Amino acid sequence: MPKIKTADGVNLYYEESGAGTPVVFVHEFAGDYRTWEPQMRRFARSHRCVTYSQRGYPPSDVPDDPARYGQDIARGDVIALMDALGIDRAHIVGHSMGAYTALHVGLRHPQRCISVTAAGCGWGSLPDPAARQAMRAQAADNAKLFSDNSMAKAAAIYADTATRQPQKYKDPRGYAEFVRMLGEHSAQGHALTMTMLQAKRPTLWDLEAELKTFSVPLLVIVGDEDETCLDGSVFLKRTAPTAALLVIQRSGHTITSEEPAAVNDALAELFAAAEAGRWLAHRPAQ
Repeated sequence: MPKIKTADGVNLYYEESGAGTPVVFVHEFAGDYRTWEPQMRRFARSHRCVTYSQRGYPPSDVPDDPARYGQDIARGDVIALMDALGIDRAHIVGHSMGAYTALHVGLRHPQRCISVTAAGCGWGSLPDPAARQAMRAQAADNAKLFSDNSMAKAAAIYADTATRQPQKYKDPRGYAEFVRMLGEHSAQGHALTMTMLQAKRPTLWDLEAELKTFSVPLLVIVGDEDETCLDGSVFLKRTAPTAALLVIQRSGHTITSEEPAAVNDALAELFAAAEAGRWLAHRPAQ
């Protein structure tokens, strides 16, 4: 199994396919390296595509020390992967939890990014302090779900939430595959990731001042039935000077596999424009 070792000794499993301009895919909380198969098949025809499982997600290592999880660590893992594979610059494509990480890479390491995509980004980010605290409490409940149950049982419960229903009803086969793969994850990895990363990361509103200076071409994608991410996605569009927003109708949170054709078409447009230097800011950076 191909793996790279991070500075703190964690082994990250990755797969790559294709040749050309690099693309690095960063999966969501309920995903893994396999989540990006529709994108790998499309873009490996024209790009060097890399997908990996984050720490806490087999076949990558699952550290048992909570201190080895967090938003800054997740960002550093992307850079460690790129360094190990000899990738100087890449399109960084993230979904949900991975979208937050992609944004952090764009903010902290813009010189390593050709573009950034934030799909299904915004869970836990709300302008109202009380609402934010409620979402952090929900994160604690989610962590308990995985720590107190078998992975298969927790996966079935976690997957059957409101924002996953559009895929469940429009694409039962795809939804069943999503639940099956989620059930193959590590309960410990999920509990620690939820506790140390999801519950503690800064909200998009916390990053407002930095996002106003975002310099990398940014594509924001959200499903119109992904209620927990709509406000955050619109906020990104209004705040980051380089942001474009795509809202996909009648779609929920599992957007990259729920509507792969629409997502892939948008990525293709972004990649071409960014590589040609033609992705223009919608207003001057402040």
